[in-house]
Amino acid sequence: MVSNVTSAESETTLGVSADATPLSRAALQRHEEAVLEIARDGTFTPLNSLAAALDKRLVGYDRAKIANLAAVAVEQERAIVDLVDVGEGPQIQHLQITLVPVSGRTTAFCFVRDLTLDYSLRRTLVDSRRRYRDFVEISSDFTWETSADGRFSYVTPHGALGYTVDDLLALHPDDMIAPEAMGVNPFLSHERLEHAEIWLKHRDGHVACMIVSVLPLIDVDGIWRGARGVCRDISDLREREAALVRVNNRERVLTRIVRAFRDEVNPEAMLAVAAEVLGKGLGADYSQIFRAGSARAVPNALEGKNDYQLAAKYGDAVPPDASDILTLFSGGTGAAEILRESWQVLAAPARFQGATNGVVVLWRDVSRGPWSDDDRLLIADIANQIGVTIEQLEHHEHILRISRTDALTGLLNRGAFLEALTRHLSRLRPDTGPSVLMYVDLDNFKQVNDVRGHQAGDELLGKVRDILLQSTRPTDVVARLGGDEFAIWLVSADQAAGEMRGRQILERSKALVAYSGSPSRPVGMSIGVAVWQPSANETVDQLMARADHAMYQAKRGGKGHFVVADSIEPHNP
Repeated sequence: MVSNVTSAESETTLGVSADATPLSRAALQRHEEAVLEIARDGTFTPLNSLAAALDKRLVGYDRAKIANLAAVAVEQERAIVDLVDVGEGPQIQHLQITLVPVSGRTTAFCFVRDLTLDYSLRRTLVDSRRRYRDFVEISSDFTWETSADGRFSYVTPHGALGYTVDDLLALHPDDMIAPEAMGVNPFLSHERLEHAEIWLKHRDGHVACMIVSVLPLIDVDGIWRGARGVCRDISDLREREAALVRVNNRERVLTRIVRAFRDEVNPEAMLAVAAEVLGKGLGADYSQIFRAGSARAVPNALEGKNDYQLAAKYGDAVPPDASDILTLFSGGTGAAEILRESWQVLAAPARFQGATNGVVVLWRDVSRGPWSDDDRLLIADIANQIGVTIEQLEHHEHILRISRTDALTGLLNRGAFLEALTRHLSRLRPDTGPSVLMYVDLDNFKQVNDVRGHQAGDELLGKVRDILLQSTRPTDVVARLGGDEFAIWLVSADQAAGEMRGRQILERSKALVAYSGSPSRPVGMSIGVAVWQPSANETVDQLMARADHAMYQAKRGGKGHFVVADSIEPHNP
């Protein structure tokens, strides 16, 4: 206890024990924390301005509890420390109270220390550490640290790449590096790395692409003591990027191929161009394009028949026969990959509006490896484009047929016949021998239309066509020049052959009598025959005029027979 003091001293000095340093009220006023004096009866006396402000806030706290603690401190002559929360919500204060008995009195000093800031800082620090840990966990798939011995000393608690924590701690970092990886092992890096890309081996054997950031651990002596870093698996991202690149490449190849054969002006050359750019674009040694045998697109099911014809090819290789490959597509089969002898074969049907109108076949030597997924996707897309091209070509050919043939009989018309005759004469050499042009005109055809009607006249013209085709060879050219006039070009035939054909046609024309308009005007034929000699240098117009003149001679001579035109003397240059 504090020793006796004078009354003056008691007004200015307080003490806690006989040998303690006296506390002046002035010092308490200047104290940086709140100080109160608490009597045994629970009376609170603020000793400085801070305590006066605080005393009003202590209403919400158990003042009796503080008074009891003060009484215990006085009775036991010892200091007591306790914690008090004042206020609520965001205004709460965390206080530490220290109760010290006053020497010679039945009161205790209450020193109040505000720990609110300390609490906030501590909580903020804890929250920051937790937040940092959470950020690290969500921003990486694998956090790690290696020690100076080059082995893992810390790894993500949940493991990584299919490995458990124990697996990773027992595994040397070198064993995780995939063969595809290039450069330094990031787990043993002596340099700082930022977002480096590395390929690591997954436990199940496949590889994973990781983005790694590394901070080397260097001591004060500059010696490497390990490294720590984070890894994030971007395999899915790289796969999506690679897939997008493949799609773009396929689009570029497809666009280049389609543009190449669609830019071809000559429709008949489209498939040849398509076969070339297709073979080059997909790296084939040999490419083939087959068309359906019919003039128009055929249904998917061809009743098991191999009804395809080779329309275009590209390459110098000589692959095996493709008949059995074409048969696969008779039932609407999609793209197919076949190993044939030393060839990798990739084939796909060409379609238009759901109907198969062709087949694309690519051949590649097995030494060059199998076809890729991109090749399989490309050939399907390109085959459909070729299906459109085949349809366009068939439309073109159909238009040509219409423009070159007679609609009623299907024979060549006058323009097509003259074109074919001109082309043929220009190709014949002087030593090829003669050929024969025959002009055929129906007798009394007008009476058939007048008496029996135009339908009977059309039937008659069809019968004439049949007679002319039956009386000629496949190499000969038969045409309807117009009305009831027909022409025949007998290739490599002399006068005797022409006369024989004339007699044969006239004999068969006797069947036409049944179509006559009246018995007095029977249907028949008058034929003019002109022999063309290569050495005479006769033009097409001159040859046609001779044959026409001979035909009119036959008519004027009584009809129903043929006349051979006078020959032209050979031209002597």
